[in-house]
Amino acid sequence: MTATVSNPPVRRKRGTHVIEWPKLPDDFVLPDDPVENEAQPLLAAALTNALGSIPTATKSALIVSNFALCASVDGRIICKAPDWMYVAPVEASEGIRRSYTPHTEGVIPPVVMEFLSESDCGEYSVQSGRKLGKWYFYEQIIEVPNYVIFDPASGDLEVHILQNGIYDKASATDGRYFIPELDLWLGVWEGTRINYTGYWLRWWTPDGEMVLWSEERAQEAEACAKEAEARVQAVEDENARLLAKLKAAGLE
Repeated sequence: MTATVSNPPVRRKRGTHVIEWPKLPDDFVLPDDPVENEAQPLLAAALTNALGSIPTATKSALIVSNFALCASVDGRIICKAPDWMYVAPVEASEGIRRSYTPHTEGVIPPVVMEFLSESDCGEYSVQSGRKLGKWYFYEQIIEVPNYVIFDPASGDLEVHILQNGIYDKASATDGRYFIPELDLWLGVWEGTRINYTGYWLRWWTPDGEMVLWSEERAQEAEACAKEAEARVQAVEDENARLLAKLKAAGLE
């Protein structure tokens, strides 16, 4: 995924690399990589779905999966496609957005996530040569503050925090990790959604309340409505009973 860069808008040095932030050319061909397994798109969609109930998290945000995150390194456009990425705020796009370049189109993504698969896709790769590894790209080129690596098969979750230019593995609090840019906790939940049973990544509020998926919110609203209806019916039944008792006593 390389191309010649002309007139990049921003430039900085990182070690021996010259890093620039040009917007992806319209004729740049992105690879159509296959999804590794059934869990990956479901996990990504579930993370995004839950954020839909938090207007402050979704306002002016780009929340995508398997989407090109780009930079120019030594005159070549390099793109990586995180399994899940959150960016806010971003500039409005005139058309359908097909990639994202930090600094040119908005801020550095505060969170990127990779879901491990059976084949090695380089989630831990620190290769810094012509073919940059994902870890190196997120840490040294983009400088993403929070790099999440999740294994859907085992439920193992790692959150790596950028500290002084390198990733430091964070420690969990009650099995969860706080993501300050979203003001949410991230953790693992085991259960079933959309006919898939396994480990899921889920959000919790600072108060420890799980952020529900849309169908869970609908089920909760339906249960509350039924409970309210039952209370109203109970009052009506009690009123009818009292009225019948009064009438039986000859009172109107």
